[in-house]
Amino acid sequence: MQLLATSAMDAMKQVSPATWFKIAMAVVVVIVGVFVLRKLFGMNKMIMGVIGFVVCSIVFFSWVYNRNEPRFMTPIIERIAPFFPSAGSYQSKQQSPPKH
Repeated sequence: MQLLATSAMDAMKQVSPATWFKIAMAVVVVIVGVFVLRKLFGMNKMIMGVIGFVVCSIVFFSWVYNRNEPRFMTPIIERIAPFFPSAGSYQSKQQSPPKH
């Protein structure tokens, strides 16, 4: 029975290099993320709040314009979207004949 068992090293050798690259990149992203967050927590809270507000606003308006929001946000975006421009409305205006 011991002869048929594969060791962890054998299983790791069968994983493709692309997968190892993705795992390494994920580890690097986590390390850089922790470093950036530690620097941000040392920042002035007002500046950090303004930067956070601007980033969240850009993401929100991108979701409304392109309608690529996460599935759980769709009911909220459905109610808000008619008040803002969207990519679909722009395309329909471009394809309709001009009004005189």
